[in-house]
Amino acid sequence: MVRARAPASSANLGPGFDTLAVSLDLYVEVEVEEGERLSVSSAGEGSDLPLDASHLAARVAVEVMGHDRLSVRVRSDIPVGRGLGSSAALAAAAAAAAGAADPLAVAAATDGHPENAAASVLGGLVTATMVGARPVAARLPIDPGLVFVVLVPDRRLPTAEARSVLPAQVPHAHARFNLGRMGLLLAGLADRRRLVPEAAEDRLHQGPRGALFPEAVGLMAGLLEAGALAACWSGAGPSLLAICETTGAGRLRAEGERLLQRTGVQGRALLLSADMEGLTTEA
Repeated sequence: MVRARAPASSANLGPGFDTLAVSLDLYVEVEVEEGERLSVSSAGEGSDLPLDASHLAARVAVEVMGHDRLSVRVRSDIPVGRGLGSSAALAAAAAAAAGAADPLAVAAATDGHPENAAASVLGGLVTATMVGARPVAARLPIDPGLVFVVLVPDRRLPTAEARSVLPAQVPHAHARFNLGRMGLLLAGLADRRRLVPEAAEDRLHQGPRGALFPEAVGLMAGLLEAGALAACWSGAGPSLLAICETTGAGRLRAEGERLLQRTGVQGRALLLSADMEGLTTEA
């Protein structure tokens, strides 16, 4: 039996659409061992999903092992369908537990884009893209004095639905805007003294997705007023990410809870750190 653990992740980080992600200290664990037939069990987040051959962990493990005589056990703290990279983390952990030589490649292919998978495999702040048919990723510096307050609504927003509202083309000015903001963001994530709220602004995805979660704009403004250094959507949403300093982070989390209540959004506020280990395995 092999057990693998992978962290959650927050992708895009404002202007870094489909290229940036940071790992977060929420985890999914997957155990895979050979058995007489396929069996799947799940505890925690996502335990309401069908426990059969359609389960993502089972599909990945069967693909890697080449047969379905497996016992697959999943335990997860990562909310599903909330923009926290649950699918990429699960795919990476399942691939590693099944003995994949390159869990990042498996997870990226399963997820359809590589940045969440790269954060779950490498840990920390990453940039990732596809070069031909293979994912290429690199760790980037992140200030250890930064932590994250994440507002997690009780509603789900499937990635496919969030992508369906994006325009097929964007103006040149919007692309230039995001590139400039991404430079500011990377500088600020490496040195929190240089992080400004404008660094997390975006013109590629947050605006079009606003109709799917109209309360997002007010919630992000409230997080900034409460002391966040920057705020943005987490992945495809609906979770929202506030980047903040460790000092005062507990107060900001509490204010995040109050913002959700005042806005009428059912959910919770989490205080999370960047996971710097990434994917781990043990026999």
